[in-house]
Amino acid sequence: MQISYKFHKVNGIKLHVLHAGEQHKKVVILLHGFPEYHQGWKNQIPFLVDLGYHVIVPDQRGYGESDKPKGVKSYILAELIEDIVQLIDNVTQDKITLIGHDWGGGVAWTLAQQHTERIHKLVILNMPHIQVMKDTLKTNSEQRKKSWYAAVFQLPLLPEIVIGLSNYKLLTMSLQKTSRKNTFSDLDLADYKNQWERNGSLTSMLNWYRAFFFNKLNFDKEITIPTLIIWGAKDSALAVEMAYDSIEKCTNGKLVVLDHLTHWLHHEDPKTVNAVIGDFVLE
Repeated sequence: MQISYKFHKVNGIKLHVLHAGEQHKKVVILLHGFPEYHQGWKNQIPFLVDLGYHVIVPDQRGYGESDKPKGVKSYILAELIEDIVQLIDNVTQDKITLIGHDWGGGVAWTLAQQHTERIHKLVILNMPHIQVMKDTLKTNSEQRKKSWYAAVFQLPLLPEIVIGLSNYKLLTMSLQKTSRKNTFSDLDLADYKNQWERNGSLTSMLNWYRAFFFNKLNFDKEITIPTLIIWGAKDSALAVEMAYDSIEKCTNGKLVVLDHLTHWLHHEDPKTVNAVIGDFVLE
């Protein structure tokens, strides 16, 4: 499998991007969430290359080796999706398949709304449609309890101090809330910690949450492109009910709920998740 790493200049910053597979193939872009980086898709990259794709996986802004602009408003969704739109422009003039997990799913949902013409198919893993998330937080007290950490992240400086002083234990614990023991190996966790320790990383990662309430885009739009939602029903942070509400926002959508998996479904059971993705993208 051909793998290379490049820095792409987009939207006034540089994104560190993994490229896998032959460049003339159809493009699929994978967007990681919090608190991961491009290696969060290590179990999907070779699978998609074998399906015949040129696989592109950025460290999104604020993560990994990508730039980490200062200021909370640097992380509003309008900026995050513009990064990926310009990345698409850098690599192809054709429509792409877009796959996102967690916050990467939030970027994917929003990009599919705002730039429908650039997307062939959309795949979302455990991230609700943004309008569904906003509505649920307003009306569902149980989801507000599940999202306690997002409220804490709004505080300036204190979350960085607490997370850093605990040797990143809180972030490590979030990755270990899985249905399969040792889903993340000691080496995996050490790699993640190395990324979190990069200068400015922790603040920029948390700024994705802090910027949420500054978003001014109209999120209450239906998704018209073919969309697949895959949801691990044992997610401790996001209620499965939001998956059902989200698929109602899609005019051409399919929902697959995997009862035995959690938020980290693509790490826990990559064989099953990859098969579901493969069936959808090859339809």
